[in-house]
Amino acid sequence: MIDMDSGMETIVGIDLGTTNSGVAIVRNGAPLMLPDDEERIIPSVVGYSPQGEWLVGRPAWNQYVLYPKETVRSIKREMGTDFRGTLGGRSFSPQEISAFILRELKKIAERNLSEDVEDVVITVPAYFSDAARQATREAGRIAGFNVRRIINEPTAAALAYGLNMIEDQMVLVYDLGGGTFDVSLVELMGGIVEVRASHGNTRLGGDDFDRRLAEIIADRFEEDHDIDLRQDRRAWARLVRGAEEAKIELSSHPFAWVKEEYIAEKRGIPLHVEYEISRQQFEEAIAERLEQTRVSIDRVVSDGEVAPDEIDQVLLVGGSTRIPAVWEMVARHLNVEPHMSINPEEVVALGAGVQAGIIAGQPIDAILVDVTPYSLGIEVADIRMGRVVTDVYNVIIRRNTTIPVTKEEIYATLHPDQDTVKIEIFQGESRVASQNTLLGEFTITDLEPEHPGELAKVTVQFDFGVDGILKVTARDRHTGQEKDIAVDAPMARLSETEILRARSQLTGALTGSESLAPLSEEGTALVERAEQLLEHNGLDPVDLEGLSTLLADFRRAQRVGDTRELKKLQEILLDMLFDLEEI
Repeated sequence: MIDMDSGMETIVGIDLGTTNSGVAIVRNGAPLMLPDDEERIIPSVVGYSPQGEWLVGRPAWNQYVLYPKETVRSIKREMGTDFRGTLGGRSFSPQEISAFILRELKKIAERNLSEDVEDVVITVPAYFSDAARQATREAGRIAGFNVRRIINEPTAAALAYGLNMIEDQMVLVYDLGGGTFDVSLVELMGGIVEVRASHGNTRLGGDDFDRRLAEIIADRFEEDHDIDLRQDRRAWARLVRGAEEAKIELSSHPFAWVKEEYIAEKRGIPLHVEYEISRQQFEEAIAERLEQTRVSIDRVVSDGEVAPDEIDQVLLVGGSTRIPAVWEMVARHLNVEPHMSINPEEVVALGAGVQAGIIAGQPIDAILVDVTPYSLGIEVADIRMGRVVTDVYNVIIRRNTTIPVTKEEIYATLHPDQDTVKIEIFQGESRVASQNTLLGEFTITDLEPEHPGELAKVTVQFDFGVDGILKVTARDRHTGQEKDIAVDAPMARLSETEILRARSQLTGALTGSESLAPLSEEGTALVERAEQLLEHNGLDPVDLEGLSTLLADFRRAQRVGDTRELKKLQEILLDMLFDLEEI
């Protein structure tokens, strides 16, 4: 248990990671992780077991190789998209799946602190889109949190390190995690943490390295046995996990083995994976992806308007920075030895805890100054060589601008008799408006020019707050009438009703209070026999998957109350058990 500081508001910080997640808090002026028994971080994995149980963290990660269809990993990469994942026969949005992880972290925090925890600061990649940020906020609300702030991961890392920095410094934060990559230039001045520039890729990380290594093994196996393991979902899941373990081994050893027994069979003969991989082979396989991160470093240094020799320190963040080639590339490119004095897999959560402590009024000498990861603007028309050119992107807030920020521009109608304009708000860097991400739109009507025959003028103001919400206001210069919109990624946003419904469903799933149609006495006995057979675990992979899939179908039919389907499945299960128990 953690001793609480009396009179202080309790706010925790969470790193909702692609591969692993963690929760932290500030106590006695220092951030500390809130552990789950012996684990300080948990795998960001959600699963549904053949026994009808929801699994989060290590248990879900353990079942992945057996039931990949009923396990979701790396959901963070889908935040802000219309992706749907299926677990236990139900369809879930990325927000809902992430909420399972956040709810588990909430429980961990409450066990450690012996009190209810409602308020949270959650981190996101610096290059996350507005839609992905809003989806993260919604995930927090579904999990039962009051999300006080969303902050960038590199910024959080700088906060964690900044507590112990006395001298003013220019720091480059290189954050390479399981699924995302960010690099940020951060200036530390007298307790102020100011982000000067950020760049990155939300679909680049250790997951890609695992798959690249798995591809190499799969190619070898296909050459040797003429079987493509990528076509078998369970075999591929085992191979990817084996590749991940080999990748970790290669961080401290020059060679590693990928061994997976009975991964396939040919003409009734079991086949095994047993290949040795060298660190050199692995580094050559990921060299192109690492080069992309080097390009981002150069972009940030340029955007931040500093010379490489002005960088005092480089901080490595994220589990993938343990790869020796990463350290060597960064050190060689910047001529600065990178720091990893804080566990790279925990530093973001610790920094989130620092920001949470600042909001809660803890005595921490640090102030966070963040930046916008993307440019924000509107579509306009332009007159070029006497012709009207539409779909032009006019930037109002440029990327890497310090937030909070307010910017205002004035625009005119195209024609003197035009009394209506449509304001379309975009984020992105393309000069063509439609090639950027549309965040929202609204129309302002009844415009009037200051003098007859002139063009009406409209002032457009962008207010971007620390909460990641953009407020856009359009005002008629002559009449003063105005219209505004709060832009929070409507494409990804759930309604208030949907959030409350998802929260209720999540609570029911995790407390075991989901309503299930009752089985007959015979059906109950059959399911119990099937579960005992699964626990015995003496089945071959094909029979194991078939039985677990059938049990999952049973749970789905129970949830929807489909008695006809239950009767049919009961007959199938009876036949299957007869065959399996005879073996």
